[in-house]
Amino acid sequence: MDMKARGAGGTASPMEKKRSERERRQRMKALCEKLASLIPKEHFPHALGSLDVAASYIKKLKERVDDLQHKKASAQAMATLLGVSGISTPTITATTSSGAGSPEGGKKLEAAPRVVEVRQYDDASMEVRLICSMERPIKLHEVITILEEEGAVIINANHFVVVDRIFYTIHSRAFSTRIGIDVSRISERMGALV
Repeated sequence: MDMKARGAGGTASPMEKKRSERERRQRMKALCEKLASLIPKEHFPHALGSLDVAASYIKKLKERVDDLQHKKASAQAMATLLGVSGISTPTITATTSSGAGSPEGGKKLEAAPRVVEVRQYDDASMEVRLICSMERPIKLHEVITILEEEGAVIINANHFVVVDRIFYTIHSRAFSTRIGIDVSRISERMGALV
């Protein structure tokens, strides 16, 4: 507003207020139309105003982005664990359970099989990678017992959880470098755990 349009008291005249309000409404209408043009037509029920539809659509997009980020993180964790740089395919074993402890008394196949991978870097060091479900975790003390019985000393062990899966990585060295570690025997015994 310029000083000519104002009255003696420094306030806008009624005509200036009307014109200013009309311009404001036109700007808002243009912005709402622009917003509505960005929303796909299938998300435009006629009962709601464009701001309500836009808010709902943005919320759905955010949920979709969150879901995709979650899936991406899970896939990256799996790729990291399995090693994507030409590493041998891990041994995958589907387990079954039956008998009195089973919910149905018959056989039930797990939805996601456990994965065990044993890699030897040299004669004295190796890495064990395990993936299992939260519902049926691998008993880590049994894994460590197998490694120790086979002559390995645990250097470090890590785990992390992604969604409903637990990822373990265990680094170990041979107790005696002259004896070494029999990776095939360890793999066989780990396979019996799953």
